[in-house]
Amino acid sequence: MFEVITYPPGHMLVLETTDARATIDPAAGGRLASLVVAGRELLVTGGGPAPRPIAWGCYLMAPWPGRLKGGRFTWHGRTIELPRTHGRHAIHGLVWDRPWEVVETERARATLACPLPPDWPMGGVVRQAFELTPHGLRMTATLTAGDAMPAALGWHPWFARRGLPVAVRLDADAWLETDRLIPTGVQLPVTGHLDLRAGGQLGRRRLDHAYVGAAPPATLQWPDLRLTLAWEPAPSIVVVHTPASGVCIEPLTAPPNALALPEPDARAAGVRFLAAGETMTASLQLAWAMPTRPARPKSGRSSRIGP
Repeated sequence: MFEVITYPPGHMLVLETTDARATIDPAAGGRLASLVVAGRELLVTGGGPAPRPIAWGCYLMAPWPGRLKGGRFTWHGRTIELPRTHGRHAIHGLVWDRPWEVVETERARATLACPLPPDWPMGGVVRQAFELTPHGLRMTATLTAGDAMPAALGWHPWFARRGLPVAVRLDADAWLETDRLIPTGVQLPVTGHLDLRAGGQLGRRRLDHAYVGAAPPATLQWPDLRLTLAWEPAPSIVVVHTPASGVCIEPLTAPPNALALPEPDARAAGVRFLAAGETMTASLQLAWAMPTRPARPKSGRSSRIGP
């Protein structure tokens, strides 16, 4: 299926460029475990008192993102039952908490792969490539179907608040109404505290909302650093989740629970229906910049002219 590079258990991949370091944990869902820029950690990490696997780093969601109601959907006349990993639902796909294999690694690049487990009877393989530059990180995911299958992809980054005020800007005019966080299919206009188009500070706003037709880029702004997120395909669904522990900006190729929709509705929502051996691809690119500070005036006494 693919050749792998063997490492001892617990081995981390470290990608480095000038002023940036990305650490990938193959054993923990092939996730981005740390992203340090100019000495600043941008992610909620798994260090210290270990958080739940679902609540740190940046991980790929495949072969579907978000919640899947009851952990089931119908495919070619049969009901597919999946493990319920979040209360009564299955959540975030099947690879975010599984070990991945390292396929390729260089100083600033790496590619990992993970076969879809037997819980997914259609089979298939997910690959993710990481490419670090001095000013950004690009993550590209490719899902290859075993047998014919429905599919969607997404990323779930957990950005650290770092004890600082944080502002988020997202260009989206509507969001999906939900019932216990499962979309009802109704779109509502963004208003009030849900409106992120102006890029205001989050403050105490607690969001867990799927924005519709979100156009890149989105921005996450700390006082000392601006992070820009761009994604393909676009525009797309973007979930914004803002618990006290972090800030999540999650681009998805289809909304939560989309696999459970009737086929025409699922297609319209962004679900891809892949033939055996067919692939789909998505990407997320992070770019960072520090605000420029005005130069300090030169010290010295000022001269005065005139009486």
